[in-house]
Amino acid sequence: MEYSIQDVARAVGTTSRTLRHYDSIGLVSPSRIGHNGYRYYDNAALVRLQRVLLLRQLGLGLDAISEILAVQDARSPGEARILSEHLALLRQEQSRIAAQIGAVERTIAALEGEAIDGRERDLMENKVFDGFDHTRYREEVEERWGAEAYARSDAWWRGLGEDGRREWQGAAAQLSDDWKAAAARGNEPGSDEAQELAARHVAWLRGIPGTPAQQGPAELRAYVLGLGEMYVADERFAANYGGVQGASFVRDALRVYLGEQ
Repeated sequence: MEYSIQDVARAVGTTSRTLRHYDSIGLVSPSRIGHNGYRYYDNAALVRLQRVLLLRQLGLGLDAISEILAVQDARSPGEARILSEHLALLRQEQSRIAAQIGAVERTIAALEGEAIDGRERDLMENKVFDGFDHTRYREEVEERWGAEAYARSDAWWRGLGEDGRREWQGAAAQLSDDWKAAAARGNEPGSDEAQELAARHVAWLRGIPGTPAQQGPAELRAYVLGLGEMYVADERFAANYGGVQGASFVRDALRVYLGEQ
């Protein structure tokens, strides 16, 4: 059976323009083009389109998807085998989301418990970070620092084990809280407290394998200065320090610290 590009676009929830773009960059080509210029897709084309959509939903860009498809096609394991691999990834994602749901539910329960009896609950004990996996940033990390950097840091992260990851996340959260508290107290970037935090921050970054922080002094300095700018420019990072103002305090303190080294 064959389906027109309009039929496929409606089924997928996308546009004919997107499907034509996928064809132009070699991701998904129609099975044939009619004499009238209409594009038609058979089952093989639909399966390939599904593979592309699955990888897109895993957060990969089109260039990365193209590379993955090329590698998979070169191995020639068959479409069913390839889709089985995708299915395994989807089940991992399903487990991650389920773990996140459980973590948020436990956090809500702990907070509501505080309101009832006034006792502080141990959120770490309630596993409030379950399911929060750094791998969703893989493409961004590889784009900024290279595939090798991601591979090394990913191996380090997985090697920590559940308890180690929870401990590391707790230390990161504590560092973030300490930065926010120092900013709230009106500290200047060059103050003793801010510089102590800057030293802790750099030491924390140097503990992550695969990043330029573990290379020479020049690479470390450029890396930390770049991160400081990103803390301010990227709202995801700024939120860790109470917003742009707090992130600016962190950036400026790191600048002073690096200038004194």
